[in-house]
Amino acid sequence: QVQLVESGGGLAQPGGSLRLSCAASGFRFSRYAMSWARQAPGKGLEWVSGIASDDSDTYYTDSVKGRFTISRDNTKNTLYLQMNGLKSEDTALYYCAKARGPYYAIEDDEYDYWGQGIQVTVSS
Repeated sequence: QVQLVESGGGLAQPGGSLRLSCAASGFRFSRYAMSWARQAPGKGLEWVSGIASDDSDTYYTDSVKGRFTISRDNTKNTLYLQMNGLKSEDTALYYCAKARGPYYAIEDDEYDYWGQGIQVTVSS
């Protein structure tokens, strides 16, 4: 069955860095777009970044542009999110999600599988 397992979260200081990973299994990873979404306490789900199946295109929400980098390794079935210049407002539960096709989208119903989520806390 499809599994998405996030890792790499934790506590970081403002201005610091973290790298999230999402290990995928149970499907042909290279055929599907993948995305990262987050949910901060008391707020709705926010789409953070997406990447096409062949790495040909990426998306970033405005608040993370220039600080976060999404990437994927289709030989390792793994999705990454490099987060630099972290801010307190980046504190959230981060999820990786599998799209229904090769192109990313920023609509919840375009994704059919989600990881369990991993906490990122930015605080001094």
